[in-house]
Amino acid sequence: MGSNGNGHAKSTHEDPVLVVVQLSGGNDFMNTVVPYSDPHYYDHRATLGVHEDDLIPIDEDLAFHAPAAPLKEFWDDGKLAIVQGVGYPNSSRSHFRSMYIWHTCEPEKISTEGWLGMTTGQIDPDTENVLTAVNFGRGLPQALVSKGVPVTSVGNLDNYGLMTGLDDEDDRNETLERFKEMYAPAIGTGAVMDYLSETGLGVLDGAHVLKKVPGMYKSEVEYGGNEIARGLKDVARVHLADVGTRIFYTNHNNYDTHSNQAPTHTTLLGDLSRAIMDFFQDLEDHGKADNVSMLVFTEFGRRVADNGSGTDHGAGGGAFLIGNNVKGGLYAEYPSLDPSELIEGEDMQHTYDYRGMYATILEQWMDVDSKPIVGGAYEQIPVFA
Repeated sequence: MGSNGNGHAKSTHEDPVLVVVQLSGGNDFMNTVVPYSDPHYYDHRATLGVHEDDLIPIDEDLAFHAPAAPLKEFWDDGKLAIVQGVGYPNSSRSHFRSMYIWHTCEPEKISTEGWLGMTTGQIDPDTENVLTAVNFGRGLPQALVSKGVPVTSVGNLDNYGLMTGLDDEDDRNETLERFKEMYAPAIGTGAVMDYLSETGLGVLDGAHVLKKVPGMYKSEVEYGGNEIARGLKDVARVHLADVGTRIFYTNHNNYDTHSNQAPTHTTLLGDLSRAIMDFFQDLEDHGKADNVSMLVFTEFGRRVADNGSGTDHGAGGGAFLIGNNVKGGLYAEYPSLDPSELIEGEDMQHTYDYRGMYATILEQWMDVDSKPIVGGAYEQIPVFA
């Protein structure tokens, strides 16, 4: 891999790029990809069952909830894989614990190594480019944390050039405090501070490169003004600037729909689906979509039965893989809604281990050895062309 003269290795058009979209709070997969032909569905969802007028059928069993209509276009083009029932044994209903498990590939114990941080270390072992992995959002997801691996985190790309990186006191202090709050209980304050000093999170070495990115960007696509649209627009701008970023991470919040779910979830799915459509259209318009694949995941599904206004924390959710190199289709099995097969009568079983999905992405797309990252050999799915 060559360098652009600023110490930042440049990618070639062919280098595979992964964009990860985290749906925080626990997306209700049952009301995203709806098992409308299953009589148990409407029994369990007396209040929140999606009406047939609001369904876009995928096949005789499953349908997209109407706000996710843009995803149906990817499906029709053979560019959307739906990974059903993805999860892990003894699923935790704790947001923090479950997300931590997804981020570290360690369901049984506490780990400080994130799967994408370790991946970044494999892709760029000599840390030639601090922009190999870039997060858009406040703080840094545990998934991107790995000892000695620098990762750049950007709150707002448009304001980025106005700061001298994280020497901006408020920004730096907030990042440090978030790290201490999140990880110190598990690994101790000293270990957190060692990590921060080793990885150089206190400084953003990529600032002088990223501050030029907004001025380089021209597009016909008009993104929405919501959180996920802004995040994916930032991903597009950095990808199109060709600064060597191989892993992008961004977040869509507010999926914890215990109450008032119907309007909230409708808005969230609409915002997410349109943002994904706009993002890939932007890349297609620039001829830069062919080397990008996207993973959309959440920490758990919701409880099978609604609570009258929303849904509580559950298990057995689902994920999406999207891109020109994705072989669209249904993968793994949709968990049974039969009451006799639910976990403690309340939750869907998981039917596919999330570490197999990660291994699929790492081996088949990123060309990285997955075993040391996911902690062994897990069943992969034939999802990449």
